[in-house]
Amino acid sequence: MNCIEISAPGAPEVLVPAQRPRPVAGAGEALIRVHASGVNRPDVLQRMGHYPPPLGASDLPGLEVAGVIEAGDAAALQAAGLQVGDRVCALVAGGGYAEYCVAPVPQCLPVPKGLGDVEAASLPETYFTVWSNVFDRGRLQAGETLLIQGGTSGIGVTAIQLAKAAGATVIATAGSDEKCAACLSLGADHAINYKSADFAAEVLRLTGGRGANVILDMVAGDYVAREVACLAEEGRLVVIAVQGGVKAQFDAGLVLRRRLTITGSTLRVRPVAFKGAIAQALRQRVWPWLEQGRVKPIVHAQFAALEPAAGLPSGAARAHALMQGGQHVGKIVLTWKAE
Repeated sequence: MNCIEISAPGAPEVLVPAQRPRPVAGAGEALIRVHASGVNRPDVLQRMGHYPPPLGASDLPGLEVAGVIEAGDAAALQAAGLQVGDRVCALVAGGGYAEYCVAPVPQCLPVPKGLGDVEAASLPETYFTVWSNVFDRGRLQAGETLLIQGGTSGIGVTAIQLAKAAGATVIATAGSDEKCAACLSLGADHAINYKSADFAAEVLRLTGGRGANVILDMVAGDYVAREVACLAEEGRLVVIAVQGGVKAQFDAGLVLRRRLTITGSTLRVRPVAFKGAIAQALRQRVWPWLEQGRVKPIVHAQFAALEPAAGLPSGAARAHALMQGGQHVGKIVLTWKAE
């Protein structure tokens, strides 16, 4: 099969076309003929040598795919209500940048009615992450206020829509007035340009001094102190990335007096059973919203994975360059030629 390899840790141009043996589905797994693969920031970190795949996972990058089930564990497929030939999207621990990918059956979901492969490939990583962290760990409820740091990222555009569909008030931050306008167009109630305003002061102003009930943070570092300062009583801060650094200082007295919760998680290393439970929640709660059009995939750009682009050796390299530039709104997706 054709795939995209990381030739050595480095810049986007280290993502090069290669050929590998087609993987074989084992017990509890499905072999997917991949039509599209989502691109995510953890892929960028892996390419740079900062985020190795879990033990036993493919060394190829790629955490989400969409395509057709080619083969698999018949009993596991039947238990999941799937069969060979079904169109699915799946969350994987690696190996998504390839024409074929093996996925645990519990992490496979039927493509929502009305969506194409590119849209479907943009779903798993962000939808699993947002559901697990905003609704499970963060316990966001209807009528509460959610602050999303980075509202135009893949995670951000998903979190805005799911929180609004669930009846929450949404405040999003972004790095330009244009990106703030994009957040509002997706349904955010308020958007804060963090380059021109103090987001903590703005959150307190917008909430009449009460603060946000839940904060979804992809920055950490010096953001944590300001986030603690603008959390409401019983508020929950959920950290899912550390783009601003791993160390933080904050007012522990506020944590005590307001009974705050500071938590966080990573998804890639969690067991299949954990991810399978998220998949079931998504299928029951969120897939109907997608099919009804209440939430929608936001795909900023797509690239043919194997074709050179903009002077780079592959479309995958171009996709990573675009992601690192930070000008995208929503997801970036790679496509593979159907056989």
